[in-house]
Amino acid sequence: MKKILILVVALVALGAGGWTFKKKFSKPARPDFVAVKAVEAPIEQTVEATGSVAPYHRVEIKPSFSGRIERLLVREGDRVKQGQIIAWMSSTDRAAILDAARSQGPSELKKWEDAYKATPIVAPLPGLIILNNVVEGQTIDTSVVIYAMSDILIAVGQVDESDIGRIHVGMPARITLDSYPDQKTNAKVFDILYEGKNVSNVIQYQVKIRLDQLPTYFRSQMTANISFILQRKDKALLVPAGAVREKDGVKMVLTPSLDPGGKDVWREVKTGIENDISVEIVSGLAASDTVLIRQAKYMPQSAAASSPLAMGGRPSGPSGQAPKNGAGGGGR
Repeated sequence: MKKILILVVALVALGAGGWTFKKKFSKPARPDFVAVKAVEAPIEQTVEATGSVAPYHRVEIKPSFSGRIERLLVREGDRVKQGQIIAWMSSTDRAAILDAARSQGPSELKKWEDAYKATPIVAPLPGLIILNNVVEGQTIDTSVVIYAMSDILIAVGQVDESDIGRIHVGMPARITLDSYPDQKTNAKVFDILYEGKNVSNVIQYQVKIRLDQLPTYFRSQMTANISFILQRKDKALLVPAGAVREKDGVKMVLTPSLDPGGKDVWREVKTGIENDISVEIVSGLAASDTVLIRQAKYMPQSAAASSPLAMGGRPSGPSGQAPKNGAGGGGR
């Protein structure tokens, strides 16, 4: 009986030791995967830049003589025509004569006002008044700016040297202002400057963008966030960027086995437009097909108007290599 008891204890100890050995040296389970369906939604590839709203041509209106501002006829935000009278000004001599006449009564003042006319200040071009720098009754000299005006407001983007080769005249763009983050304005590139500027050891080039329609809330010097649209499709089959792997030039996605308990399958696909969020699948998948993504590589996006995959930011490169077992299979 004693020998049997010793044998049982030994077998239990051996079994426990084997279980510990197996637990210690067996391969760990593959990380958890999340299943995501391919969906049809818009996608675009963009170059992102910052910039500002600025006048295309900014003109400062200064007097040709010293004197006093008698009347201001326009305000900031008013549109004026070329040659329109926007202010009246007295020369220093006229201002002195009128002040002396005013002390002698209204009739004497009117006499000299009729005899010695004020000088008109006129708009040199059609456009928008963006600055009113003086007040009525103010004495000024020829260095003082009375008004500043702009023919049109545009956006000017600062594009890094590494991206400027992908920007071209006529390219569509989208502008969002820091002051109005929910408002998006369509625009087009119309000029790319030839001379760059060194900003914190990065060469940047100015790109000028004309708005399709100027919103009333645009103001000069507002900060603008600009998306230059390299490619766009209104309807494309999309999977999250983390779903696509590449090995030896072949792109693949991992799809679940059709048989319960079977091995998941790597499926070869051809891709189109890519960005940081989504990848367009040109062939190899159909709408509503399921792909598997490692939990660590998948971050659900906030719900967009059309799809959680939808449109994204700067273009992104391949998202990694396929496991060594390649496209022929392999379990999770």
